Amino acid sequence: MMPADEISRVGCLVAGEWVHTGTWDDREGPWTRTVVSSTRQADEHDVGAALAWARRGAKAVGRMSPAARAAVLERAAAETIRQRDRLARLLALELGKPVKDGRGEIDRVADTFTVSAAEARRIGGEVLPVAGWARGVGTTAFTHRAPVGIALAITPFNAPANLLAHKLAAAFAAGNTTIVKPPPQAPAASAAVVEILLESGMPAEAVQVLHGDGRLGGALCAAPDVGVISFTGSVATGAAVARAAGAKRLVLELGGNAATIVCDDADIAAAARICAATGYSNSGQSCISVQRVYVDRGRFDEFLDLFTREVEKLSVGDPLDPRTDVGSMVDDDAAERVVAWARQAAEAGATITTGGRRDGATVAPTVVASPPADARLIRDEVFGAVVSVSPFDDFDEVLATCNDSRYGLQAGLFTNDIRRIVTAWRELEVGGLVVNGSSNFRLDHVPFGGVKDSGFGRESPRWMIDDYTVVKTLLLRGMSLFGDQEGAR
Repeated sequence: MMPADEISRVGCLVAGEWVHTGTWDDREGPWTRTVVSSTRQADEHDVGAALAWARRGAKAVGRMSPAARAAVLERAAAETIRQRDRLARLLALELGKPVKDGRGEIDRVADTFTVSAAEARRIGGEVLPVAGWARGVGTTAFTHRAPVGIALAITPFNAPANLLAHKLAAAFAAGNTTIVKPPPQAPAASAAVVEILLESGMPAEAVQVLHGDGRLGGALCAAPDVGVISFTGSVATGAAVARAAGAKRLVLELGGNAATIVCDDADIAAAARICAATGYSNSGQSCISVQRVYVDRGRFDEFLDLFTREVEKLSVGDPLDPRTDVGSMVDDDAAERVVAWARQAAEAGATITTGGRRDGATVAPTVVASPPADARLIRDEVFGAVVSVSPFDDFDEVLATCNDSRYGLQAGLFTNDIRRIVTAWRELEVGGLVVNGSSNFRLDHVPFGGVKDSGFGRESPRWMIDDYTVVKTLLLRGMSLFGDQEGAR
């Protein structure tokens, strides 16, 4: 059991104050099996108070200069690096995420703050060429991007720090105030990111934090004052968010069952090593984690053997141990889903070459060879420490196989054939393609998002600022930057 003084007590941040009176909910760490954080739950009064504060705060934040907002974010980036180990420890305790993965996530938080600062400085507008049409002669028109006002950020458990950084930093860079609803599984890590921003000079009017369940999320999504919602999570919850939101701007990132293709000309050893590293990081709990690998039949046995050996090298254990590659999953139910889906595939004719078992919330990294095409491991999002490996005979056919999914977030492709690369980029129904890397690679300053049931909108500060701002037009009649003579007809 953790000492009482090591249990994080996390309040709600409402109207500039951390509130600690009311109902509390405990989070039990999936590895420690003891309470690691306790969170004050928001109520109806908090929702009303937060929305009222946000209405007033939106004006104050919108009046900050882009330079001032950028300076806050740059200070927060430096402070995040200073607190890197503390934040990684919180992620390990609350989620079972290995500290090596946690440190990587915190490095990305700092990068995201820095990129958001740069994008704050780039926000501008246009002088429009209105005099190119007869009715525009004698008029000058400008646009600028104005803040939406109030943003709602609903964040997931699997990358709670960095995905919060994306949503909150981009919203602030654009001049908005944000209400944050963190995941119940990682309240302390989420609050720590917000605290860093406040310590770095983010005004109290710019952010509030409300903890709670789906009912809280529904109430916030339905609030007329909220202008834009950014949500990352499951398809079912995303649909509920959209229904509750009504006619609001939405950025939805809803997961996937990412495929990676390994062609006959690939460096098979490198592909096996990369897929092993990226298929099981964070116990496979990533929307772009390698889930399906399709290998040219002529190289299939070679890849499967090398891949299985690479997977068996992964160190499984205490997430606080810096040598650990794979910690625990978010809870026992998630772990049971992984082993159950692997078992179902094996019962239908697949082969489990390694893994296939769990100890509590910790799943031994599992490889399933040649599952049937209708296996849940192929059709649905497993979001766990299991990867399927299947052979293919024809490149065009494997592209069709990858597309035979309701998801379309990101894919990987190992080949040096430029024609295959261009064909895959054109034909694959995904938001992004990684060449000579697996599906599980992301740069935080590059647009990220999917198609089909993987959602819509793009995450990355530059593209998120488009969603967090509105275009406002100014027309000056009888005043022209251009020639105002209509000429002969």
